[in-house]
Amino acid sequence: MHRLAAAVALSALVATPALAALKAGDVAPDFTAPGFQAGKALTFSLAQARKKGPVVLYFFPAADTKGCNIEAKMFADAMPQFAAQGATVIGVTAGNLDKLQQISADTDKCSGKFPVAADPGAKIAKQYDAVLAMKPDWSDRTSYVIAPDGKILHAYSKMDPSEHVSETLATVKAFKTAKR
Repeated sequence: MHRLAAAVALSALVATPALAALKAGDVAPDFTAPGFQAGKALTFSLAQARKKGPVVLYFFPAADTKGCNIEAKMFADAMPQFAAQGATVIGVTAGNLDKLQQISADTDKCSGKFPVAADPGAKIAKQYDAVLAMKPDWSDRTSYVIAPDGKILHAYSKMDPSEHVSETLATVKAFKTAKR
């Protein structure tokens, strides 16, 4: 009976979407983080990326895991649409950092189409309240769209990776349309 109760409690925790503390209109914390794109080392600066247009910042729990690979592939496939809107995409994780370089170049994952950055100890994720409840040193699955002025346009938190691309792309398109 205790196992059943524990299983129900755990499934409720996993099924419940995370609630992003930062909301539309809040100022996004700037950060710089080491990462990779197409297997090559880089340093990502949110402040620099914002100068080019809106930024899609998506946190994912751990590199090279099933849900994260699905999400990375979906973002990679949508990169032409994000680029057409002048948006930069960056994935950030605190989990499995030793696999970031590999997934950044893998054609079944990022395909080198956008950078992925390391967040040791989930320091960046904590600033964005995007930490995994079960593993507070790992990031959860939360996506933000950040305007060039540093304000958050949209926040979406759900462990299911299937809607993060459509949520963020719709926001980027709406922002682009409103700017015309």
